[in-house]
Amino acid sequence: MTSNFLFLNSQKTEAIVHCYLFILSANKCNKEKYHFDALITYICFTVYFTAGFLQVNVLALCICAREAYQSMKERNVDDGHIININSVCGHQVFPNPDGHFYTATKYAVTALTEGLRQELRAENTHIRATSISPGVVKTEFAYRVYRDNSDKAAAVYTKNKSLEAKDLVHAVTYVLGAPPHVQV
Repeated sequence: MTSNFLFLNSQKTEAIVHCYLFILSANKCNKEKYHFDALITYICFTVYFTAGFLQVNVLALCICAREAYQSMKERNVDDGHIININSVCGHQVFPNPDGHFYTATKYAVTALTEGLRQELRAENTHIRATSISPGVVKTEFAYRVYRDNSDKAAAVYTKNKSLEAKDLVHAVTYVLGAPPHVQV
């Protein structure tokens, strides 16, 4: 399993995106940094299967959100943004027994993002919290889940038209471009 965190920083705003689906390639992710433009840096690292879902989708999300908020607070950043990449599985349980644990962790992302949004509001901060919940994104995810059955993995992406990582980049860009009074 590969996970990434997307850090965005500019003079106007700062954001951290906990991102599970911006997967480049297992061969390219060996804790190296990738720069796609001056604003976006991907940091990749590998974790293991089921425990990895919990570590990445729940624990890492909590730690990164806490650290991002503390960093923004210490530097008097009051217009930041914390963006969690969730999944439609965080809002609906699909009839796929292979995905129920993953789905449970994504429900946790939904609850944690809403809880974070409420905490930020209670602190009277203008830092926003957003959860982006895409459907199937064509990555290496299914090939890692079904590593012993490549046909089953391929079917995940051919059953319906899948999103691509760049579609998520567009969604993140949209969220970051929203006016300060808009909560996406």
